[in-house]
Amino acid sequence: MALLQTNKDLIATGMKEFNILLNQQVFSGPVVPEEDMVTVVNDWVNFYISYYRQQMVGEQQEQDKAVQELRQELNTLSASFLDKYRNFLKSL
Repeated sequence: MALLQTNKDLIATGMKEFNILLNQQVFSGPVVPEEDMVTVVNDWVNFYISYYRQQMVGEQQEQDKAVQELRQELNTLSASFLDKYRNFLKSL
């Protein structure tokens, strides 16, 4: 089943906004432990999912698929961010 265009647009917007949030993060003092940063990033993902879930359109199955795709995309962006953060911690 193909995603509805509105849902595709919402996913793209959510990814763009989430990436902006990640790029705004400055790695400096005080240093947050890696485990805590993982928690923060997971909370951000859940916040975005909660926000965009309310805007998804179509039948429930279509909405669920769109939310799942958004979650996968945000998790991919998160993994990259957390890798950068781990490298920052190792450089200290």
